[in-house]
Amino acid sequence: MASIEQDYSGVRTNTTAPAAVNAADKTGRRLPSLDLLRGLIVLGMIIVNATAAFETVMPNVFPVLLHAKWAGFTAADVVFPAFITIVGISIAISSKPGQRAGTSLRKILWRSARLILLGLLLTNMYLPLAPAQLWPPRLTGVLQRIGLVYAVVAFIYPRTKLRTRALVAAALLLGYWEICNFPLPDGSAVDLLSIGRNFPSWFDRLVSGSWICVKGANGYDPEGVLSTLPAIAQAILGTIAGDYLRRNLPVRNLSWRFVGAGVVGVALGLAWSPLFPIAKPIWTSSFVLVSTGIVMMTLGVFHNLFDRTDTAMRKGGLLGSFGRNSIAAYSLHLLVIQLMMTPVMQALARYAGRVSSPQIGALVPVAVFLTLIWLPMAFMDRRGLYWRI
Repeated sequence: MASIEQDYSGVRTNTTAPAAVNAADKTGRRLPSLDLLRGLIVLGMIIVNATAAFETVMPNVFPVLLHAKWAGFTAADVVFPAFITIVGISIAISSKPGQRAGTSLRKILWRSARLILLGLLLTNMYLPLAPAQLWPPRLTGVLQRIGLVYAVVAFIYPRTKLRTRALVAAALLLGYWEICNFPLPDGSAVDLLSIGRNFPSWFDRLVSGSWICVKGANGYDPEGVLSTLPAIAQAILGTIAGDYLRRNLPVRNLSWRFVGAGVVGVALGLAWSPLFPIAKPIWTSSFVLVSTGIVMMTLGVFHNLFDRTDTAMRKGGLLGSFGRNSIAAYSLHLLVIQLMMTPVMQALARYAGRVSSPQIGALVPVAVFLTLIWLPMAFMDRRGLYWRI
């Protein structure tokens, strides 16, 4: 009998085909575009984190592969919100037709708790080695935010219709704009273009105290409490895209709809940015619209390229291996990220830089690191080994 497994983001995976494992919608139709899109996101996160780690020892890296310091937008800034968006898409795709609201609430909370726990372990895995230097531990992080967003949106989705969710997302984005402009209780002026000079950052300083991620008088937490609200809105927007994928519309027509929606999202975000700057550290609403728009355009292209037939995808490919084992790839790359700072990697960059340029040379150790992460994922993919949470 067909067995159905789920990865952390909720996309159902059909494990019956011996040649491949692919995301599927409620009708069982394969949607390899989602596996490949998730794989692209994982690949992007590995490249971004590896570049950031390498930049601590050799600063000649391409700035576009590093996050904007505050306001602004780089290629690195689209990766994490893309994760959030595809969590929403996956929740919609994996929802069973006719499922009674609240039936799987315990399962939702348990999965969320496992994600948060894994995030805490990965974020603080070096704490036992240097407790004096690394204390206090960090309580927030990528998987922690994904876990919280997943719990809220997976609870909301079966209880609301598309129009209601669209209104909730809009209310969260507009409401967060207002929150960011709340007067600061310490009397300082609000300046959304300056680091930490806004109400969400002040609130994180109040709640976290010395445990805050970025410390100082204008400290902030990039995965803070209030900035989780627009992240929830982003995942809700993802459920709307997932609803359209569930309708089994003609691939070309739906692909153009996704591309068009993405263009509109980017345009709205850019138009809003003079009033509400694009800033990932506090996950501004304009940032949500721009990053979601980019994901929607990419999804449209992938849907058109890969979902035209119901053919199983080949196992062991770069994006497919990452996409079908996203939790394993993400965890492994964090466990061994210190390799990027070793003398061997620095020597590779210096040698490659002599025959090209320092920035291109810095890409060589990143490519080597990426390959080291991909090889075990490809091995697992070919043998049908997948780490689920």
